[in-house]
Amino acid sequence: MKNGWIEVICGSGRGKTALAMGKGLTEVADQKSVIMIQFLRGCDRKEEGQQLLQRLEPEFKIFRFEKADAYFDKLSEEEKAEELINIRNGFNFAKKVIATGECDLLILDEVLEIVNQNIVSLAEFENFLRAKTDDMCLLLTGTSFPEELKAYVNAFSVIDYIQVDKELEE
Repeated sequence: MKNGWIEVICGSGRGKTALAMGKGLTEVADQKSVIMIQFLRGCDRKEEGQQLLQRLEPEFKIFRFEKADAYFDKLSEEEKAEELINIRNGFNFAKKVIATGECDLLILDEVLEIVNQNIVSLAEFENFLRAKTDDMCLLLTGTSFPEELKAYVNAFSVIDYIQVDKELEE
């Protein structure tokens, strides 16, 4: 069965993660399994939100490998070195999920940023995309997508920041 796809949600605007989660919930409603791995989300650990997401298991599993309670760019050099190991562990887990076909939809939230920051090289990420089986779906989020990888992608959603005019709000 060759019905898998790769979709990218990128741009400078807010809502990429929410859109990806919505797509994941749609897949769960269609009796599909979803794994989401989040990168560079150190301080997004609201207890209530985590409890809500845990109730979606086992159909929708969310993983974070980073341990810091601050965003990556706010960490000291020593903390960054430790978090780089955690980020690599998260990416290696994503490779395992791809290799084993453990889910129907794999969402990699902010994975494009770890490519843009060269935490994962462009070549390694391209090999990752090539390893995806034909029946698995892959959803990637981040600010920008490397032009060199567009041949692998079936669909793009771009969310740009739009400044709202104060007079229109009133």
